[in-house]
Amino acid sequence: MSQIVSPSLLSANFGNLQQDLDMINNSNADWLHIDIMDGVFVPNISFGPPVLQYVAKLCNKPLDVHLMVVNPMNYLDAVKALGARIMNIHYEAETHLHRAIMQIKDAGMMAGVTLNPSTPVVMLKDIIADLDLVLLMSVNPGFGGQKFIAHTVDKVRELRELIDATGSKAVIEVDGGVNVETGKLLAEAGADALVAGNAVFKADDPQAVIDALRAL
Repeated sequence: MSQIVSPSLLSANFGNLQQDLDMINNSNADWLHIDIMDGVFVPNISFGPPVLQYVAKLCNKPLDVHLMVVNPMNYLDAVKALGARIMNIHYEAETHLHRAIMQIKDAGMMAGVTLNPSTPVVMLKDIIADLDLVLLMSVNPGFGGQKFIAHTVDKVRELRELIDATGSKAVIEVDGGVNVETGKLLAEAGADALVAGNAVFKADDPQAVIDALRAL
């Protein structure tokens, strides 16, 4: 089975966004990964509703929305209005996680939970059966272009064991420092989906990189 590839909008050229979105539309990418940052939960700000409405209009790939924000459920209606396929919130940002996951599902989206590098997989034990997706951060969230944290490969194996043991259908996604080399290690460990930013958008042939990642 091929890897799901979700290029990260954070690494696109915002001086010519339509060109990069056209490239994604014409590629074999499965999803478009959108990092929403508030400058509070992470030390950076990415983009807000006006830009995302433009992206949603121009992109024909399912939107994989990752909320790196405090109070993520305040954004439920806005994410739904984009027509997003996935709404992904941080374990560390939501006190009432089960309720939040049910609300995302009720809104008609796949419900995902993200773990920061220092958050252990075992924290998902009591919610894993309800999740559609788990995103493991393989860098500390907030900035693109960071070095891959090698321990993430072990976390993927651990998460795969938890999913298999519980009968969960959750997809394992990994974000941060993903390229063909690190992607191969993640795929072998049990990852289903790879988020790639610079590896795709800074490449001489982005579509070839997407194809290479899908083939892992």
